[in-house]
Amino acid sequence: MDRRKFLRSAALAGIGLSFPGGLKQAAEAAQAGPDLAVVQGPSAAAITRAAIEALGGMKKFVSRGDIVVVKPNIAWDRVPEQAGDTNPEVVAEVVRLCIEAGAKKVKVFDRPVNDPRRCYVQSGIAEAARDKGADVIFMDDRKFKDMEIKGIALKTWPLYTEVIEADTVINVPIAKHHGLAKLTMSMKNWMGVMGGSRRMIHQKLDESIVDLARAIRPKLTVLDAVRILTDNGPQGGDLDDVKRLDT
Repeated sequence: MDRRKFLRSAALAGIGLSFPGGLKQAAEAAQAGPDLAVVQGPSAAAITRAAIEALGGMKKFVSRGDIVVVKPNIAWDRVPEQAGDTNPEVVAEVVRLCIEAGAKKVKVFDRPVNDPRRCYVQSGIAEAARDKGADVIFMDDRKFKDMEIKGIALKTWPLYTEVIEADTVINVPIAKHHGLAKLTMSMKNWMGVMGGSRRMIHQKLDESIVDLARAIRPKLTVLDAVRILTDNGPQGGDLDDVKRLDT
């Protein structure tokens, strides 16, 4: 056995000690590919595509005939340069890849804090996603349903049924500063599928976000860090608070 094979076997043995299924399952997990990919570059669409390909391609997450929900952050009446919402090019590329993978329908929506009509347009997400074939919809209050969460802070809460019923859910948040959470990256994006008064969530924000993440399990999270807010989030507005990372 050469040195490389020895080290690989030793690593798998170590993983197997803590892996619930033992060596066989540990080996299968190791061969399945990475769980995380980080790509940098000047094109938001290109780095999004490259990151998903590094994880095994969109067909790993979307099957032919799937109803897919792509959930970006469209919370604020902000243009892309202000980095309050997910970059529209990132959202559009995720939509395109889903349809290419065989999705029957791709739905894009959020429950904005500002006027939804302005947020969808100003963010550039509505136009970009529709151009790639998505159904961009305004959320219907009649489609929120009380769901049992059984969390520490959240026991039950009305959640949007189209997220719960979708074959595949893809989370597409933006990394940015937040006055309470300091930095938000993925889990807090699920507040956009909550009904009711979300102000109550901020009383126990940390616990509530974790509870919510237990209730909603996306198959894939694509985190936009093309531009990030470094201060005065989550809404932003001042271009001096925006840093370009192209990631």
